[in-house]
Amino acid sequence: MHDFALQDREVLTDLAGWIADRRSTVAPVRPARLTRLPEVTAAGIGIGATWTVLRDVLMPTAFPTDHPRYLAFVGGSPTPAAVIADAALSAASIYGGSELEAGDVVAAERAAIRWMCDVVGYPVEAHGVFVSGGSLANLSALVTARHGRTTPGGGVPSVIVAGASAHSSVRAAAAIMGCEVVLAGSPDRPLGSDDLALALGSLDPATVVAVVATAGATNTGAIDALDEIAECCADRGTWLHVDAAYGGAALLAPARRASFAGIQAADSITIDPHKWLFTPFDCAAVLYRDPRLAREAHQQRADYLDVVNGADDDNPADYAVHLTRRARGLPVWASLVANGTDAYVDAIEVCLATADHAAKQIEASSHLELATDPHLSVVLFRRKGWIREQYAQWSSRARADGLALVAPTSFAGEPALRLCFVNPLTSTHDVDLVLASLEA
Repeated sequence: MHDFALQDREVLTDLAGWIADRRSTVAPVRPARLTRLPEVTAAGIGIGATWTVLRDVLMPTAFPTDHPRYLAFVGGSPTPAAVIADAALSAASIYGGSELEAGDVVAAERAAIRWMCDVVGYPVEAHGVFVSGGSLANLSALVTARHGRTTPGGGVPSVIVAGASAHSSVRAAAAIMGCEVVLAGSPDRPLGSDDLALALGSLDPATVVAVVATAGATNTGAIDALDEIAECCADRGTWLHVDAAYGGAALLAPARRASFAGIQAADSITIDPHKWLFTPFDCAAVLYRDPRLAREAHQQRADYLDVVNGADDDNPADYAVHLTRRARGLPVWASLVANGTDAYVDAIEVCLATADHAAKQIEASSHLELATDPHLSVVLFRRKGWIREQYAQWSSRARADGLALVAPTSFAGEPALRLCFVNPLTSTHDVDLVLASLEA
């Protein structure tokens, strides 16, 4: 079972071809038919038959996030270099928690983290780690913030202040930590210092764990007033965490960088390479201005860990809420090295241009209208005259037909459709196909 037999090698050859060819044609997504799945038996059916089921039965029922018309949520489109590195990582069976076991794979991850720190404008001593997703990154940053504000014999801060458009993972993190969330501002507009000051002014500063600002709201793409917020937090000595899980990649687009002014003052930042930095799931990064605090908050200690917990060790397991971890940063590093950063800038700007095309087509339409001004690569719009049920019916039909995955949402209390462009393979023709289907 553990040795690669001839049949296993034949499947590997077929798998390599499937990986390389799967984007060459956009096949329609088939409805799930779970009754076709083979049963788990004592003898098994062999790898050849199992691969056939995977390839021809299971995979075609998923709507892959790198499909050019996957426009719901925030998808991702990994580069071939990242896919190859990710596949090799699985085959190599590397534990990515310590240098003792992962060797120079940790150095490659560290190089990718350093590049991300440079992108946000962090100082040379800044550091971070790759984790499974933005939820774990946000939780790890907030745990670090609380650790930094907790003193021996003092009370434990228990309030997290966040903009009303903050990602749902902030509330989830607060629940895990036993904290309360106080929301500031409105979910339909970026958070500014006035709304934040109003929320902070009603609280005892000693009870505040951190302020969470958003750089690229999931629903709208909007960026909070980071420079104002950073100044407000600095005046009060309050930890600032910026959730840039989706939007942070747009820092690479020169024309958009000014929108992120102030992000470099944050104490911690979340950015997800598996979203708009073209890396396979799952891969997020949490970055710290002062990584020493993160290490103090998260390093696990036990007799069996003494060998990796030396003073000079720099182990990825020490900077987030995890011990066992995949070396998720290796595909990020491999793709950066293979493609160069200029290619990343170009790919992000293609996505921004496609979003701009969508917005202009909607503005020119007689039956469509923008729900709000577009932000980054998110476009919210409405079909004139439709009620909420019609949006849901159209979305379900578009998915079932394999046309597109576009999810209904709400903005300003009214139903809307949301397009999110993070795949440079999405063309203006794809956009036009989706918008044309809304004419009827």
